[in-house]
Amino acid sequence: MRMTSSTIRTRWSPKPDTATPQHRRAAKAAAAVAAGALALSLSACGSSDEGSGGSTGDTDDTSNNVTLPKLDGTSLEVAAVWSGTEQANFKKVLQEFEKRTGAKVTFVPAQDPIINFIGSKVAGGQPPDIAMLPQPGAIKQAVDKGWAKPLGSEALKELGENYSQGWQDIGKVSGKPYGVYYKAANKSLIWYNNQVFENAGASEPETWPDLLNTAQTVFDSGVTPFSIGGAEGWTLTDWFENVYLSQAGPEKYDQLAKHEIKWTDPSVKDALTTLAQVWGKPDWIAGGASGALQTDFPASVTQVFTGGDQPKAAMVAAGDFAQVNIPKNMKIGTDAKVFPFPAVGDNGPVVSGGDAAVILQDSKGSQALATWLASPDAASIQAKLGGYLSPNKNVPNSDYPNAVQQKIAKALIDAGDDFRFDMSDQAPQAFGGTPGKGEWKILQDFLKNPKDIAGTQAKLEAEAAAAYGN
Repeated sequence: MRMTSSTIRTRWSPKPDTATPQHRRAAKAAAAVAAGALALSLSACGSSDEGSGGSTGDTDDTSNNVTLPKLDGTSLEVAAVWSGTEQANFKKVLQEFEKRTGAKVTFVPAQDPIINFIGSKVAGGQPPDIAMLPQPGAIKQAVDKGWAKPLGSEALKELGENYSQGWQDIGKVSGKPYGVYYKAANKSLIWYNNQVFENAGASEPETWPDLLNTAQTVFDSGVTPFSIGGAEGWTLTDWFENVYLSQAGPEKYDQLAKHEIKWTDPSVKDALTTLAQVWGKPDWIAGGASGALQTDFPASVTQVFTGGDQPKAAMVAAGDFAQVNIPKNMKIGTDAKVFPFPAVGDNGPVVSGGDAAVILQDSKGSQALATWLASPDAASIQAKLGGYLSPNKNVPNSDYPNAVQQKIAKALIDAGDDFRFDMSDQAPQAFGGTPGKGEWKILQDFLKNPKDIAGTQAKLEAEAAAAYGN
């Protein structure tokens, strides 16, 4: 999905660590954003000069902290599922690489699941040079199939200088580095239209019961509380993961992520029951369940921040990257505000995600591009454009275009190795990362019929057992 100079405490109480180092690496993405959530006194970040999520930034003033070879005459392809503003901003990063090396880089739009897209390209003998993979499970699959190539010495040098050990380790398979985590995400946030909240007399909730009360207050004012981008199943997994992590706790979260406990476990029933308190109220969801299932992620954000003081919805659960979909006339921290996903249990949830650059065709050019994407110079370009978060600790915090995102970025970096990764992204692609199948489809069905908790659990377990092979 993915810190101030003073000490930041996470919201998880410390517990004895009985996991293996490999287990800890695979499941650590919560406090990266835990601190992010905690460091966000976001409603206090409302100065009028903070800019919007689509800030253009000054990308011409780039530092030169990385050595790259001359690559005149070299042509490279980079595949990713990014579209719209996110794709446009990443292309500016590629353009700077072209300028510095003389190479020509083409962005190849991919479809979800990208691992299937890559498979078709490999089968046709034309894989892209680099693919941006959004799941650790996809990296492992690419390695197991012999598609991915190890990172070279220059890329490893950049990783060692710019990334915490935890972020380096997530990109490894069997101890060998394959992935450069170019992009991170804080997936434990809820963005809201401040004018709607003010008109309704609503306040930022800290607990799940508070969230339900806030939603009712907003509904009573005449605005639908929630926008949900249910056309894209991953948004629903984010809802589930935040509820489950907070309610069941990190140890259960780790176990479910590895399918060490079944989806028929009572903890899953509890989380689905909690979700149904929102999903089971169609009047609380823009367009009801059917409307949500026809709403993609960008539209789910946009419809909260268009329509004046009568938007289609007041809130949307979305990661920090939602900023690129907030209209430029809405000032982040003033008009568009954000609060941490409320605590369902004793502790608030903190879930992160990320996208890693993985080499599929080993060459001087592809290794140089991976090295570039591991550098602070590359990440700084996209940081200035907004709607982006980097795990690269040497990106100047001042490069982020508004105070809200600066706080989120500092939270991520100051958390170091103490974080948990998106659960569905840790799962086999067939279960946790395929549109119309597995967890994505089952949760879409649950959004339509949130009374069928037992049936939903049984379907999740059957699909998970098949995908995990246990």
